[in-house]
Amino acid sequence: MNISLGKLKEVNIRDVWQHEQYDFSKWLSLPDNIQELGDTIGLSLTDIETEKFVGGYRCDIICKDEITGKNVLIENQLEPSNHDHLGKIITYASGLDAAVVVWIVQEAREEHASAIEWLNKHTDDDLAFFLIEIHAFTIGDSKPAPQFRIIQQPNEFAKMVKEISKNTELNDSQTYRLEFWNMFNSVIDERGKPFNKHKPSTDHWYTVAIGSSKCHISIDLINKENRIRIGLWISNNKELFDKLSVEKENIEKDSNLQFEWDRLDGKKASVICTYIEGLNFEKQDNYKDLMNKIIDYVVVFKNTFSKYI
Repeated sequence: MNISLGKLKEVNIRDVWQHEQYDFSKWLSLPDNIQELGDTIGLSLTDIETEKFVGGYRCDIICKDEITGKNVLIENQLEPSNHDHLGKIITYASGLDAAVVVWIVQEAREEHASAIEWLNKHTDDDLAFFLIEIHAFTIGDSKPAPQFRIIQQPNEFAKMVKEISKNTELNDSQTYRLEFWNMFNSVIDERGKPFNKHKPSTDHWYTVAIGSSKCHISIDLINKENRIRIGLWISNNKELFDKLSVEKENIEKDSNLQFEWDRLDGKKASVICTYIEGLNFEKQDNYKDLMNKIIDYVVVFKNTFSKYI
């Protein structure tokens, strides 16, 4: 059987976006495109602002990581990387208190890739630097398709080990949780990454963005009760909880799940949750099944609640 295939052809990005500010930055700030960048670097980007002033200068894009609320700086350069822009990203990051810096270039020069690698090695876990090349391709007469190509990024495992080493030795629960989350991330990859991964930690919780800064999904390991809680945590917004409560019947019907609805009166947060039974840190033969079930539940949470938020 003969199959006719087209040829992938790279096009000059200046033929796609002629101007950094008016063309590329404007294109990147659109929801679908900023989400594609976020998926590439493993963040859920929200609260997008363009051309933010820092003293007498303007950065291209400033936004937030939906999960942590930390500032993310994006600086675009539709030409090979240079010293001027390297200085700019550090200046802008300082002025805007950015925890994540994303430098997008046409071509990453070796000396600047080395500089970003050095910054990631010699800064603590609160800072992350990404160097990304932007490319565009066509197949035959197709429209150009963009591609973000990561050249340098934080070594999360190395930073995690360095941060942990500052503290005392891990206790058994911390060790078990770190092992669980590392394996969980591997299962997420095996499932085709249905949502962005969270950096493994010794914490009992793991957060997943839902597409709104008003709330997030939390996965909580409750080993003493031998179960896992999957919950929609609403931060300081009782009105949203009440709005969702009105739709309780529809939400539970759409999700095919029964939830505990806890307004947590007297506290800022509210939670809507369900549980998966069978967690035991000392008996791990069912981990794969538990993790696949967690992923299924998280996908249901995202698909269901996003329609009502």
